[in-house]
Amino acid sequence: RGELVAAHTLSMGNSARYALALVLLGAAQLSLGFYLPGVAPTDYKAGDQLRAKVEALTSVRTQLPYEYYVLPFCRDGIDMSNQEALNLGEVLRGSRIYNTPYTMTMGMNQNCKILCHKEYTQEEVQEFSLMIEEEYRSHFLVDNLPVAMSVFHETEEGSTVKAYETGYPLGHVVDENGKSPEGDGEQVAKTGKQQIVLFNHLRFTILMHEDAKKGTRRVVGFEVEPFSVKHTYMNKIDFSECVGVQAGANGQCNLNTCSARHQVGLHERPLLLDVNKKGKTEVIWTYDVTFQQSNIKWSTRWDTYLQSADDAQVHWFSILNSFMIVLFLSGLIAMIMIRTLRRDFQRYDESLEEGQEETGWKLVHGDVFRPPPMAGWLSVMIGSGVQLAVSAVFLMLFACFGFLSPANRGALMQAMLFIFVFMGMVGGYTAARFFRLFKGNRWKENSLFTALVYPGFVFAIFFSINLVIWGQKSSGAVPFGTLLALLCMWLLISTPLVIGGAYFGFRKQPLDLPVRTNQIPRLVPEQPWFNNGILTILVGGILPFGAVFVEVYYVLSSVWLHQFYYLFGFLFLVLVILFLTCAEVTIVMCYFQLCSENYHWWWRAFLTSGCCSLYVFVYSIYYAYTKLQMARAVAGVVYVGYMAVVSLSFFLITGALGFLACFLFVRQIYSAIKID
Repeated sequence: RGELVAAHTLSMGNSARYALALVLLGAAQLSLGFYLPGVAPTDYKAGDQLRAKVEALTSVRTQLPYEYYVLPFCRDGIDMSNQEALNLGEVLRGSRIYNTPYTMTMGMNQNCKILCHKEYTQEEVQEFSLMIEEEYRSHFLVDNLPVAMSVFHETEEGSTVKAYETGYPLGHVVDENGKSPEGDGEQVAKTGKQQIVLFNHLRFTILMHEDAKKGTRRVVGFEVEPFSVKHTYMNKIDFSECVGVQAGANGQCNLNTCSARHQVGLHERPLLLDVNKKGKTEVIWTYDVTFQQSNIKWSTRWDTYLQSADDAQVHWFSILNSFMIVLFLSGLIAMIMIRTLRRDFQRYDESLEEGQEETGWKLVHGDVFRPPPMAGWLSVMIGSGVQLAVSAVFLMLFACFGFLSPANRGALMQAMLFIFVFMGMVGGYTAARFFRLFKGNRWKENSLFTALVYPGFVFAIFFSINLVIWGQKSSGAVPFGTLLALLCMWLLISTPLVIGGAYFGFRKQPLDLPVRTNQIPRLVPEQPWFNNGILTILVGGILPFGAVFVEVYYVLSSVWLHQFYYLFGFLFLVLVILFLTCAEVTIVMCYFQLCSENYHWWWRAFLTSGCCSLYVFVYSIYYAYTKLQMARAVAGVVYVGYMAVVSLSFFLITGALGFLACFLFVRQIYSAIKID
């Protein structure tokens, strides 16, 4: 019987091992086939059709996106009501995606394909000219890849690195001497006046990676080279029959400038737009399609786009610089905590034994935890700051783990909104805990202020900016339905979560304080000039800003210059360094303040680290003045409004973190002394 039991046990063990092996094998197969939603690869076979889509027209000079078809481009056979479904983040960015008449056949090169023939009125020519002068760019999509112009950079080692500049300009302006920013002004005659060149011919290059085993191909690159060509033709052409046909194919639709066998040359006569011309202006839109084999794999096809953003060495230098600031502050705090405080404690014990009077920070032990003025507002700001800080940490973690792929457009903004909404419980809980510590008892009103004040301020600015953008007829104006959805997220999800968190936070026992508060407040002696409140607050904000300003530059460039930013690992490190710097600066300043027998530290602790947001806002204005050439006053309004929201958020995050660090420090040092 014992042998039977042993054999049965052994067979059960083998079965369990087999089952575990099957589970692991299945998990491995699932992991091999797992892709994030919206970013799964598409396999094409030779002859499959690719259709280009188009996003909004954008410009760094106006910051106002417009729908592609706001200009009279070719739209033959396009159903304008069939717009691609967008997520919340894309709608807030002003993105609108439509189909286009541009078609490609996988693996088939096509030259001089006629898109359409247009005759534009003077008003339409003026619309094109205005958009070109304001440097608007068009953004096509093929297989979810944005079109880009190739840019080559030379490294310090002498090698050449290929990078991408997303989109392509609608045209360019030629000055009085016939020169243009693109450097092809030699082809334009000197007229003594400014001229507008329209890019009406596009040369698409689609990079594809072929899987020889499956016989399928994947798109791994989408490049464009725009040309301006004054197309001419000898005989009369019925262009209605030439749409989608290569010029000269089968002896039809012949153009003098290009054909199915000959591409557009580099020295063709450009197409100039005359805004003063009363009659109609003829424009023939054409394009080339070239397919090239590439060793780039589908999983790394975004690398070239992301390489165009930044130099990693600059980021490492910035992080090293910030880390040195943290080390300096850590050493300073270590000296305070280990040497100065130990000496203070020793003197305090000696004074107790000898009956001497207390001095320094120990003298204000009966007032150091006295509730500050406007304590309710301070608790609201702390709660909102903690909610934002926790949201930022979760957002960075998701981004670092690759859940916010650049292929999933708008995912970053959408995730930011959802995480902030669901972190409302954390904000409400924190605000209620400190509100009760400050002897407050109207927790319902406090929780409502926490839920409504910061989001309400942001929504008011956002709504005002949206009205301005709507007045410009820009696609960046958020539709009424989306505004209603945002209001529902705020009032029906975030607000109840904040109130729920406040309910649980207020029901808990108040935070333990190591010393009792005297009934009569102590008079604060006259403070030395270097301990002035405004001065210490302004000085305290410099170091946190110095730790992050390089990364702030790159983030501003990615947002306002429409560049890709995907260095979330660097950003997460900088965020950690910022949190440490804020905490350490506030602790040092608070210690010096208490040593001057000034116990009004609550608000100053919040404002000291939060002051770095003032430097962020000032730097953003300097950045706009030096890097952005805004063509419209509306662009300045949009920029200042959104940077005000960013700076306010930065103020709440850094202020709350500095306050929490200071609170823990003060409670720790006063718990180490003996009070009768």
